[in-house]
Formats: sequence, C-alpha cells, structure tokens
Amino acid sequence: MSEYSRGMLEFATVAATRRSAAERAALMSDPGFGRVFTDHMVTVRYADTKGWYDAKLEPFGPLALSPATAALHYGQEIFEGLKVYAQPGGGVAFFRPDANARRLNVTAERLAMPRLPEELFLRSLRVLVEADRDWVPTSEGQSLYLRPFMIATDPFLGVRPSSEYLYAVIASPAGAYFAGGAKPVTMWVSQEYSRAAPGGTGAVKTAANYAASLRAQAQAQEAGCDQVVFLDSVERRYIEEAGSNNLFFVYDGELVTPPLNGSILPGVTRDSVLRLAAHLGYTVTERPYSLDEWRDDARSGRLKETFASGTGVVISSIGTARTADGEFAIAGAVEGPFTAKIRDTLVGIQRGTEEDPFGWRLPL
Repeated sequence: MSEYSRGMLEFATVAATRRSAAERAALMSDPGFGRVFTDHMVTVRYADTKGWYDAKLEPFGPLALSPATAALHYGQEIFEGLKVYAQPGGGVAFFRPDANARRLNVTAERLAMPRLPEELFLRSLRVLVEADRDWVPTSEGQSLYLRPFMIATDPFLGVRPSSEYLYAVIASPAGAYFAGGAKPVTMWVSQEYSRAAPGGTGAVKTAANYAASLRAQAQAQEAGCDQVVFLDSVERRYIEEAGSNNLFFVYDGELVTPPLNGSILPGVTRDSVLRLAAHLGYTVTERPYSLDEWRDDARSGRLKETFASGTGVVISSIGTARTADGEFAIAGAVEGPFTAKIRDTLVGIQRGTEEDPFGWRLPL
C-alpha cells in the first residue's frame, strides 16, 4: 500500500531563494506567455512498488534525468493547463481545477500511466500557489498559469510502460496568449497535415499531439497567420480544432461546434463556453462542420462569428481563414457581440466580478 493510500503523504518543503519584490515586479510587468516562472515547483514520485511518494515543494529548477529516461524515447508524457486569478478584495481563485484533475487521469489511462488521486492533484496546486502567492498578477488580462505534468522516468529502453513516474507542477505569470491581444486573429487551414486520427491520442492532453502540430503551425506563420486549423484525418473535409484551441461558429441564436469524436480534445474552456451559451439562451449544437460550410456561410453572411477557446487564450475572435486556395473573412473580420459577451462573462466569472452560477471558482 502506498504512502498516499494510507493517508500519510505530506509535502516536504525545500525553501527556495525568493526573488526580491522589485525583481518580481519587473518580470511580471510584461510576462508574455510561458516565459517567466515562479520561485517554486511541486514534485511527487511514483513507483509500481510504492505508489505515490516523496511529495515536495522545492525550488524551481532543472530535473536530473538519465539519458535512458523512458519519456525521452517513447513519449510517455502528459500535462494539464489551468489558471489562478486575482479576486476582488485581494483573494485568489482557481477555475475548475476538478475538471483538469479528471482529464489528467483520462489521459494517464490512455498512455498506460498511473492515475493520480484527484485530491492529491488539487493539493499539489494549493501547495504551490500558497508558496508563490505573490506571483499571482493583478493587472488587467493577466493570471497565473499552472502546468501540472507527468513523465515516465524509468531508465530503461524496452518498449513497455514505465515502472516509475514523476508528477510535477510549475507556475508562470501570464499575459495575452496572442501578441496582438484581443483583436481577431487569422487562421491557416492545413490541408496537408492532420492533428489526430480516430483511435489515436487526439482526445487526450499528451505532448506528442503538440509535436505533431508544430510543422503545420510553422506553415501558418509562414503564411502570415496566427494559428492553424486542422481538418479530420479521414475525409479531410471537416473542421476539428486549432493547434491548441477548440472552435465555435455563431449563427443567429445558435452556437455550433465540432463534436467530441475521439480525436478532439475535450477542453475545459470548451465545456464552459457550451454551458454558458446555453445559460445565455443560445441553442448549442455539436455536429460535423465542414470547411466548405465555413467558407460558404462566411461569404453569404449567414455565419455571424467564429472564435476559438482554450486555457491560454480563453476566447479569441477569428476574423479571417486562409487556405492554399485563398482566404475568406468572417463578418468583416471584426469581433462580434456574442464572442465579446462570452469572453467578458467567462473572464468575469474567473476574476470574481461576475456571478458564478455554475460553482466554477475555487478560492485558495
């Protein structure tokens, strides 16, 4: 029986040398996304013979790994992403961390990795944020991004699931995901590469999915676009998702999004958008949505808005879609009222300035 299953697992603390208030303020003045990290990290070890053990809050720093570490050779690596938001009155709150805990375990099961008890996941977040509370930004549009991840650490080159794992959480003050801020972005529709296939790992959050998207993302940038949109891998007709975001199409009184078909990631923000849209009186439709439909309805004016959702970007309006055959604009390439309403309401819930009818906020 593991230390955790016996209720004995506690987080030992190895104190970090904290950066000064002045140095921290300078780093947080323009943090970008994923470039600046807090003073601490959390680590927890796992072994088949022990279960979960050796939980620590320790200084942020390099990991010591064998060159034979299994994750480096066979890709057993999974992760999550969520945010902590400053609240009115000086408090801070997580946004739906229980959903991330559940999704991490779905991903772990798909990659033959051990399940992490949800309560341990939530405690690991609290331990880190409590230690690095001063790194939670209070500026407009900023938050503290948390990156829990798990890697296979068995130093063994045989092709089998690892017998040892490292779970860790790091934290990064975050500004706008896209450099242009909230203005509508331009998307490149990849007709050459697929993100995921039925029966693959597209529906879980593993590093390999993102590695497979990078060449298409580079093509998007070469074409002057902000992000890439992938089509289904079978018929190459239907919109699936962007490189790191779920996609939505707004009609009069209706919100359309591709269905979770086994190759689309079930985003926490995606679920929040669907529930919030229904709460606001919109008809929510999950169905296959083709590139032809997107193009034709945008050109006819029937399609009113398109936007993307994700933890990093939250909500981003899509103004233009570009393909190798040309491009088309959606509603004049300006952000529409529904996109703005969804973003403002969702961000308001996250920041504690709007009512939270769903119980999504979790105060520290």
